[in-house]
Amino acid sequence: MSKMLTRMAAVALLLAGAVPAFAADGPVAQIEQGRVAGVVSDGVAAFKGIPFAAPPVGPLRWRPPQPAAAWTGVRSGADYGADCMQKPLPGDAAPLGVAPAEDCLYLNVWAPADTATKPGAKRPVMVWIYGGGFVNGGSSPAVYDGSAFARDGVVLVSFNYRVGRFGFFAHPALVAEAGQGPVGNYGYLDQLAALQWVKRNIASFGGDPDNVTVFGESAGGMSVHMMLTSPLAKGLFSRAIIQSGAGRDRLLPTPPVHADGDAPSGEKAGVAYAAQHGISDAGPAGLAALRALPAEAVVDGLNMATMNTPTYSGPMVDGAVVRRSSPIAAYAAGEGADVPVMVGATGADGFFFGGTLDGVLAPFGADRDQALKLLDPDGTGDLKLIGHRAAGAFMFIEPARAVARLLTARAAPVYLFRYSYVAESMRKEWWGTPHATEIPFVFDTVKARYGTALTAADAAAAKAAHAYWVEFAKTGKPEPKGLPAWAPFKAGQDERLMEFGASGPVLEADPLKARLDLVEKVVEQNGKTASK
Repeated sequence: MSKMLTRMAAVALLLAGAVPAFAADGPVAQIEQGRVAGVVSDGVAAFKGIPFAAPPVGPLRWRPPQPAAAWTGVRSGADYGADCMQKPLPGDAAPLGVAPAEDCLYLNVWAPADTATKPGAKRPVMVWIYGGGFVNGGSSPAVYDGSAFARDGVVLVSFNYRVGRFGFFAHPALVAEAGQGPVGNYGYLDQLAALQWVKRNIASFGGDPDNVTVFGESAGGMSVHMMLTSPLAKGLFSRAIIQSGAGRDRLLPTPPVHADGDAPSGEKAGVAYAAQHGISDAGPAGLAALRALPAEAVVDGLNMATMNTPTYSGPMVDGAVVRRSSPIAAYAAGEGADVPVMVGATGADGFFFGGTLDGVLAPFGADRDQALKLLDPDGTGDLKLIGHRAAGAFMFIEPARAVARLLTARAAPVYLFRYSYVAESMRKEWWGTPHATEIPFVFDTVKARYGTALTAADAAAAKAAHAYWVEFAKTGKPEPKGLPAWAPFKAGQDERLMEFGASGPVLEADPLKARLDLVEKVVEQNGKTASK
């Protein structure tokens, strides 16, 4: 019998007294921990709130994820589990749908409803990793709903991972406790545990464990870089999509877990945080006191607006999960998985935090005048616009091209994209496509994002973008029928990218090439200077 039980089989179990009544109303999946009942709507079976690891609370705070406990009977998959503990960011374009809590290691599966009638179905799997600067985010936002993927024949998985100090925290006592084990990057370890769960269990939902595409945006895209470069992720996926995942050094640098002298480190950030709460002991007693702190005290006001603080390190170079300070350093050294990759950014990506025109142009040195012409071709003199264009080029857009160029040295194809479509209702508000605004188009959840302001053109743009992502997951080639062909990116040969703009998808030479070439020159010059 298929691992996915039909309604008839569920009824039989009910009559035998094995499951509660709700299980008869939808498909029931048998996974390693027990049985879970899905909810069917519009041709999609959704299974939400499945624990993939034990609650990381009490003595499991700041430990690698541990196996989830088994259960008897049938667990309801009707509702999301809690998103991970954090201080939500006001005005987030992907607001959490449930309240955050420290007990948060849950995942969700959307599958075609007919999977129950097709034993042995091996549908492509996509695993989504949310962004949020490693301090915010969760799997419950409405724009992350996986129904459209399931309707198109893909099994979509999303999951939670620990963020902020719950997910990325080091301290001398933790290093001593871990011994030779991984320490510091608990959020990354959660991500790996979720991928391992998918490998072991996704066949129960009709998914193919050997055809998994991992994709994410912003911090989620950076996490995909981790998956591509970490030896611990080997064999867990077969292709990857990086949306605004940068690739060069992070805006907030990636420190080592330990560093001597005055150099920053994860341990030093942890010690500084502990001192703020009156904890000076660096041994077991201090660690016990840290684990006893209320969850709200661990958050301590941290979110994307306050993350630049000496008491929080973010992801660290730990030698196990993360071995280099930037993905590009790993790719340049020939490290990382050789799998098909899609990589790109949005047209108006990046964040400008204010300042002066001189400050924006200062990094360009003697090329200042050229930079101004490239950043302000119309001569508007608009500081905010110029600043955003420079920030986007440095933070996300040029790094995406640099990643594509490095990965073309490998056998697997690479596809570079830029998402520049702006919803019609926002064209008077935005000068371009801001960071993260491509997500509802990729998920085809634009109705949830724009509501009654959604237009036919917006819906069509979503259908097109979504089709490319789906086809890539199915075949490793983003070539949906009836849409423009997308040739692989070839460094120095065919450097065209797929532009998702107002005119629809167009494969073209990069219109920002001159701007990005200048940014690349600046980055490489600074790198050489720093290495002297």
